[in-house]
Amino acid sequence: MASRMASKKEGAVVVISGGLDSTTVLYYALDKGFSAFPITFDYGQIARAEIRSAREVSKRLGLPWRLVDLSGLSELYMGATSLVDRGIEITREFSKPIIVPFRNAVLLSAAVAYADSIGARHVLYGAHASDAENYPDCRREFVEAMERAARLGTGSDISIEAPLLSLKKSEVVRLGARLGVPFELTWSCYRDGEIHCGSCESCENRKRAFAEAGVKDPTEYLIGGSP
Repeated sequence: MASRMASKKEGAVVVISGGLDSTTVLYYALDKGFSAFPITFDYGQIARAEIRSAREVSKRLGLPWRLVDLSGLSELYMGATSLVDRGIEITREFSKPIIVPFRNAVLLSAAVAYADSIGARHVLYGAHASDAENYPDCRREFVEAMERAARLGTGSDISIEAPLLSLKKSEVVRLGARLGVPFELTWSCYRDGEIHCGSCESCENRKRAFAEAGVKDPTEYLIGGSP
């Protein structure tokens, strides 16, 4: 995990989905002394509760939250991912349709544009070690390549950082607990609603992470409360 400290309140754009990983990154950025600018993207995801959670977390922190409408992307994702296309089954275990094609590259590109516009030198997102096996855009090589592209494209020394990249999800939970992350406000479920379904892959990962971390899970699940 990156340990750099911000000097003179350096600006950091933090991509926050509303989930526990990205919310932990937001709290991490504040803990490191960054002036944080959370940004959330509507790409047509089924789980609209993600956006609600990102808004509530940012509001609690008194931060200038931005919601960017990229919902037109859903037309490109139809037939490819269950996170957008309701006709594709949402599975309990990992399956390829869970992947939103090239999502992090698209969202990070927009976040870099925002950072460059406001003079922020850092862009942070919530990739972690538990995601790296299945998600190519959560790997160190991807982060490094995106940073190089961002620097070439902006002509600046902007950095793209994934401070959780060396941590398993359970370790992210422990870090979040130490930083005071309001886990009860975060949303991990691939489905929408007021309560986590408890049966999708993301809910299973969330339950398992809290159990392995030894941290009380404040989440209400429709099905089950343990992995």
